[in-house]
Amino acid sequence: MSDRLAIETIDLWKRYDGVEALRGLDLQVPAGSICGFLGRNGAGKTTTIKVLLGMARATKGEARLLGEPSGDAEVRRRVGFVSDEKDLYDYMTVDEMIAFTRPFFPKWRTDLEQKYRQKFELPGGRDIKDLSRGTRTKLALLLALCRGADLLILDEPTSGLDPAMAEDVLQALVGHVAGEEMTVFFSSHQIAEVDQIADHIAIVDRGRTVVAGELDELRDRYQRVQLVFAGAAPDVPLRSPGVVRVTRDSRVLTVLTREREALIAEAKTLSPVSVDVTPVTLKEIFLESVRTED
Repeated sequence: MSDRLAIETIDLWKRYDGVEALRGLDLQVPAGSICGFLGRNGAGKTTTIKVLLGMARATKGEARLLGEPSGDAEVRRRVGFVSDEKDLYDYMTVDEMIAFTRPFFPKWRTDLEQKYRQKFELPGGRDIKDLSRGTRTKLALLLALCRGADLLILDEPTSGLDPAMAEDVLQALVGHVAGEEMTVFFSSHQIAEVDQIADHIAIVDRGRTVVAGELDELRDRYQRVQLVFAGAAPDVPLRSPGVVRVTRDSRVLTVLTREREALIAEAKTLSPVSVDVTPVTLKEIFLESVRTED
């Protein structure tokens, strides 16, 4: 994977009528990655995407796409976007929508157009207003993939889709990135889908990045350490760096940590009967991150 960054924000702030939607957001998305963008409702995901696309102006800070300022008109030609609303012209047919879009993009890929027409089984003569939500999503995705973009930004791409259609969309994204030089940055509430296709993640909460990095490295970094004692688990503060959460249940002390070795060394001074280390899921990392950050 290239060391270049497809997306970078530095101390990004956005204020709406006194409400701070972004509070110093720092974000780095490596070129060539599939990056899942996670956060609770109101965490700042949609605002971040709007600033990146030039649909909103940052109050303070810097945002760059493909090495250029995000507001640059030329760089926006290299970026594809599919919104949650799947904005399309309802009065057109599928064929008309594709034909209308094609001339705007000199790098339009007719080979990919034919590929995704067949893969998505798009009814060329059907009016867009009569399409199901899933078919609208697939058409919007075709328009984004065929334009020859270097970066694809998706806002809740599988929202409202049944599991079969959602799987089609996810597999299309994975296959496309494998065959083309492209970066995908997608926001989602579906943690299982992010876990399925992403190789990088960024978790935001209250307008700031709280966790970010390569997914496999994060899985390795976060561990659950379970300490079992002969009697009641000691009620003492753990001073090791990286402790995220501590729970006590009778003889058992369970610790979620980002620094396993330091914690285990401290735990041994408490004389537990046993020490077990187990991995945690992306869902657990997400839940603990948004619960504990201020």
